[in-house]
Parts: sequence; structure tokens; C-alpha cells
Amino acid sequence: MTTQQIETVQQSWEKVKPVLQETGESFYKKLFEKAPQLRHLFKEDVTAQAGRLGYMLTYIVSRLDKLDTILQDVQNLAIRHNKYGAQPEHYAVVGECLLATLEESLGRHWNKQVKDAWATVYGVLADAMIQAQQDSLEKRA
Repeated sequence: MTTQQIETVQQSWEKVKPVLQETGESFYKKLFEKAPQLRHLFKEDVTAQAGRLGYMLTYIVSRLDKLDTILQDVQNLAIRHNKYGAQPEHYAVVGECLLATLEESLGRHWNKQVKDAWATVYGVLADAMIQAQQDSLEKRA
């Protein structure tokens, strides 16, 4: 991640924050349409989950320039995902749905630079989460 990508993600997130709950709900709608096999991993009503997603993304985005300060939190989140049945292959579809949701929420503010910055940031975080999940499972085995 470059400094410019971090700034781009943080600036674009500021535009999403006023519609955070709606963005989270839209994300889950897209996720369940694209990957209905993941629906069982979540409670019936994802309203609260959408709020938690928004909170977590706000926290992560606000500290991207200090990645080392949040990496443990991101890894712990990934380990919790093991308990819910999340698999490494789920991260690709989550990333697709996140980008589609951000495009929708950002509207005219969405462009190639913003998309590439978000894709890079998501890739770094997803890789860290996948590795933490796998490490956790190996320790248990």
C-alpha cells in the first residue's frame, strides 16, 4: 500500500460514513445474492451486523497509515471468523461485493484510482486475515 492509496481510501471513506448503515446493508444484500451459500453464516437479520461492519471498517480505515497498530486486531477478527465457518475462498467474493458496494455508495466519486486503492488495501487485509486463520487452525491441529 502506498501513502497515496491510503489517503485515497481514507478520503473516499469520509464520503461513505454519512450512509454507513445503508452501505453495510447493501453489502450484505450483494454478498447473499452473489454467494447465497454464505447466508447461513449470518443471523437472519443482518442490520446489527451491517453496523458492526461499518464500525470495523471505520476503525481500520482510520488507522491504515499505522497498519502495525491494527494488524493484531485484524488478525484476531480473522481468527473469530474461523468460529463462524469462514473459509479463505470466501475472501474473494467478499472483496468483489465490497468494491461493488463502495462504487454504489460513492457514485460520481468512484473512479479507477479509488477502485485500485480499495482493491489494494482489501488485498493486504484479506491476505493478513487468511494467514491468521490458517495459522490458528494449524496451531489447533
